[in-house]
Amino acid sequence: MVHEEKLEMLLPWMLKDNKDKMEEKKLQLREQILSQTEVDVRGPKDQHSSRSVREGGENQTEEEKGGRKQKEESVTSEEDWDTDLELGDQEEGHALMVKMRYVKVCERLQVVPASRFLDNMQNSELAMMHRGLGPQGTKALAVPLVTNTSIQRLNLRDNWMEGMGGAAIAKMLKENCYITEVDLSDNSLGDFGARAISDMLKENNTLVSLHLSGNLFTDQSAEYLGPALISNNTLQDLDLSYNALGEHAGQTLGNSLSENTGLRSLSLAWNCIRGRGAVMLANGLGGNVYLRSVDLSFNDFGKEGAVALGQALKENNVLEELNVSNNRIPPEGAIHLSMGLKVNKTIKLLNIGRNPIQTTECSTILQSLQENPDSSIESLDFSDITVNQDFEDLYTSLKEKFPALKVKHGGTIGTLRKAKSCIVLL
Repeated sequence: MVHEEKLEMLLPWMLKDNKDKMEEKKLQLREQILSQTEVDVRGPKDQHSSRSVREGGENQTEEEKGGRKQKEESVTSEEDWDTDLELGDQEEGHALMVKMRYVKVCERLQVVPASRFLDNMQNSELAMMHRGLGPQGTKALAVPLVTNTSIQRLNLRDNWMEGMGGAAIAKMLKENCYITEVDLSDNSLGDFGARAISDMLKENNTLVSLHLSGNLFTDQSAEYLGPALISNNTLQDLDLSYNALGEHAGQTLGNSLSENTGLRSLSLAWNCIRGRGAVMLANGLGGNVYLRSVDLSFNDFGKEGAVALGQALKENNVLEELNVSNNRIPPEGAIHLSMGLKVNKTIKLLNIGRNPIQTTECSTILQSLQENPDSSIESLDFSDITVNQDFEDLYTSLKEKFPALKVKHGGTIGTLRKAKSCIVLL
């Protein structure tokens, strides 16, 4: 186990921020800590006065204690600080020491301590979004988190921690075995941060949810993350949306998904996966028997990717939710998807909206579902795609077979024409 001192030494220090503000924050924290331990701090003239510490949490009468008298412990100098803590509650004493250590690290790194952390370090969730921690503030925060046993959910979204800050959090997660959910989205981690996260995933076996959206990840980042996804079998929820993962990343992640045994939910939305990368990613999904939900929206799967996804739907009987909206899927690609739906038994939700397809392809998908007696479909999304009355009639017929089925589309052509006519008449 790497102790706090070791991690602290490993973190490089940079000078920034205001030292006077730092000292003021430190003094305020000291006063807060002293008040929490119910210690009377005397002035210079009262240095030999005693500070009373209640044992057992509350005062008790002599009758309640069987005639035993309470003893007051005297603390006459700051050198007796540790002794004073030992007389109080053990957990509270440890928490106070951790707070002091955090303040000390902040002083060395020349950053202002985050009061949000000091107030919530003993809760099960620490949410510090949009706090502007930066690399240095993140490093300071990582030190006390190494040995923290209370926090299970850590949200550090949008703190501009960059690669160095991300590496500090990753190093901390190698040692901390209590945190199960982490959100590091919108922190510009880049390839450097992706490499550190990858190394962490190869060792960490307690993390189940990791959100890395909007971190400037590239194909090189995928090269780091790919092997980690093969070796890690405890991570269940991974969000890599809003990055710059391209064709090569699709190939790398596709190979990893075919061997991954842990993920249940994956988001690759808003990336640049296309061509061969889209095909190999779809092939990986076909061979994965653990994923339940996949979001591929806002990529560029096109015809080739849609054909591969159609084949994946034939092979995969585990996946329940698939979002391929905004992927430039043409009519021919939609036809191949419908062929996969004709035999798939597990898909409950399919979103194919905002693709360049028409009512004919939408009707074909409905017909495929009608011919599949084992389909589990519950929701179809054809957003921004107008349909005709034939589609509506087919949907009505399909509802008899799937009463819970809900379909969303861009409106019915006949209805739209009537509405326009009314507007003209008015």
